[in-house]
Amino acid sequence: MEIIVGKTAGFCYGVKRAIDGVKEESKNNKLFCIGEIVHNRQVIEDLQNKGVNFVDDISKVHDAKSKVAIRAHGVKKEVYEIANKNKIDIIDYTCPNVLRIHEIAKEYAENGFYIILCGKKEHPENIGTISYCGKNYSVIQDEKELKEALKRFEKTNIKKLLVISQTTFSLKKFSLIEQTIKEELKDEENIIIKNTICRATELRQKETEELSKKVDLMIIIGGKNSSNTIKLYEIAQKCCRNSICIETAAELQIEKISKYEKIGIMAGASTPKESIDNVIKKLEKVNNEECLRV
Repeated sequence: MEIIVGKTAGFCYGVKRAIDGVKEESKNNKLFCIGEIVHNRQVIEDLQNKGVNFVDDISKVHDAKSKVAIRAHGVKKEVYEIANKNKIDIIDYTCPNVLRIHEIAKEYAENGFYIILCGKKEHPENIGTISYCGKNYSVIQDEKELKEALKRFEKTNIKKLLVISQTTFSLKKFSLIEQTIKEELKDEENIIIKNTICRATELRQKETEELSKKVDLMIIIGGKNSSNTIKLYEIAQKCCRNSICIETAAELQIEKISKYEKIGIMAGASTPKESIDNVIKKLEKVNNEECLRV
């Protein structure tokens, strides 16, 4: 059996920065975190064991001596306002790519643009971004929702449109949305489309597609509630009919996958190296073979 692990599998820069920062701060301070620092159960449990307290609302932090960490996904602008008002010590681990999107949304909203945000409305990252979009915006996931958003845009009589994206949105979906907008609004002049999908996401999605075309089985490792992990799994399924998505090595059913000659492994941006290594070890133990990294 040949085991191939993607080069981009595992923590991205923003996630590593947030997790390392929270671990270090928790050594010397009572630390709260607004929401999950990243979408990975193993990471959250590890941080909880280190004394990190996860809360869903900053109003639940009453200890004036404690510090509050902002998750990698970011938060609504109101959280900063509440923290400032109550003199809560904030440590901001929002991914720089997410902060950039907040700045873009704020700038264009203040300049009278209608904003279309590509992604899931309920995703933590987008909840934060929406707070900077003003009153005139739509959140869409695909071309079908785009058509409804364009109808709302036209009804506002606003003549300026900005299109941005969740950092972990699908590259292919964004390209289709961009193409449709250009076709539908080809006579409009003030249409700004900014691909704000982060570079790490682009590389990970492209590598997943390429790798899954070369193997007999594709294993995606990551949290069940991780948006970028789910997208990797969707890509893998389209390119390799034998694709599975797991959080830990314990979910691997060796008797079912030992028949495959070539196995590809990719992991989401919030998947720790330990989870990836444990999957590799389990496969190598059964087959007594070295892991080939591409």
